[in-house]
Amino acid sequence: MKAYRLPEKQNFEKMINEKKSHLIILKNRRGMEVALSDYGARVVSILVPDKNGKPVDVVLGFNTIDDYLQAVENYYGVTVGRYANRIANGRFTLLGKEYYIKPNNGPNALHGGEESFNKRVWDRRVNNFEKAEFYLVSPDGDNGFPGNLTISVAYSITEKNELIIQYRAETDAPTVLSLTNHTFFNLNGEGEEGINNHEFLVNADSYLPVNEFQIPLGEFKKVEGTAFDFRKLKPVNDVLLSADSQIKSAKGIDHNYVLNTDFSTSNVATKVLSPRTGIQLEVFTTEPGMQLYTGNSLSGRDIGKQGKPYEQYGAFCLETQKFPDSPNQASFPSCVLQPGEVFTSESRYRFSVKK
Repeated sequence: MKAYRLPEKQNFEKMINEKKSHLIILKNRRGMEVALSDYGARVVSILVPDKNGKPVDVVLGFNTIDDYLQAVENYYGVTVGRYANRIANGRFTLLGKEYYIKPNNGPNALHGGEESFNKRVWDRRVNNFEKAEFYLVSPDGDNGFPGNLTISVAYSITEKNELIIQYRAETDAPTVLSLTNHTFFNLNGEGEEGINNHEFLVNADSYLPVNEFQIPLGEFKKVEGTAFDFRKLKPVNDVLLSADSQIKSAKGIDHNYVLNTDFSTSNVATKVLSPRTGIQLEVFTTEPGMQLYTGNSLSGRDIGKQGKPYEQYGAFCLETQKFPDSPNQASFPSCVLQPGEVFTSESRYRFSVKK
């Protein structure tokens, strides 16, 4: 395993659509370092100590902004919006009016559509060694969504080796909203072997089965007796090799879990462990759902920070969010934001070592 280091700041300075991109570094006193870019308000690197005390970069990504602009996969580390995950056929009705988002994932609109938040340089309002806050205005009609929306995303690190992500948004007209972060994690280390040896726990009694286009069927299915049961820590490889039709159709896990958690009591939503490095990641969230994605579509065409290709199952994502296709599914928790309301959401990613 190579010695890990953060990318160089100068390699992230570039004019993109008349705005200059940058690399921002956060540090704490325990050896945790986080690199962020205002292009997509994204996570570029997270360095945390392994069981031997050596720093390991646990995030997939690139050493230059040009590599991000040329990548096959659009969502490495980004802030996703306006609507995380899929909207069936790119259509939904709000207050009797139909809205259309041009599909970019088969028949679906995925992660807000093309040229969405992930492809924009965000403004910065706060930046110090422990916190960076990004700001974006999404105009009425942006990719087909109604209302002028103002969004802020704040990243901060703590002495508990936590990365905290806080979202805030307001609108001047009724709209639908689901924001998340799309970091690809590998607790073995970026560019190392895939995640097949990782062990997962997901605090959820139910998940959302999907059709062939990854749109939820509207059913809250119990995980008990299925391949989706991660209520106790178990190797993910057992699931990836499962004969379950849902797993086979998605070529892995790409499903939303209905979380049991209560953020106010610090009830963990998910826990992931790499036995190889001893690095453990725990996630806490205010959101009702979490999309567990096992990097099914990584193809080896993107070459990462260590010069190695990102292959299928080379990472996992934990996308805390509203439920997929909620604008079209009345039985799901509401995703509507009204004028005068303030949308807030928080997710915490806590790193530790299990020896």
